[in-house]
Amino acid sequence: MEEKKYVAVPFALVGLFVTDRDVEESIRTDMTPEELEKLQELLARFLFKEGIKVAIYPSVVPPEQAGEAVKELEQLIFGEGEGGE
Repeated sequence: MEEKKYVAVPFALVGLFVTDRDVEESIRTDMTPEELEKLQELLARFLFKEGIKVAIYPSVVPPEQAGEAVKELEQLIFGEGEGGE
């Protein structure tokens, strides 16, 4: 049987949140691994077709830093020098 080849494809969700507090006071920092897994499952279920796995690292970054944040996630998952490049 032929081995399947998987490809990691970066994606971004663009949004904003509205708050009357400081940004740092608006973002949860206590997300559990179980909550992160559930969020990944929901994104995969509602955004992609069946069989697609999603890995995320929730972070709020300015738009000009988004590319760097995606690279950091790729390195975290695949290690240095890998990640589909």
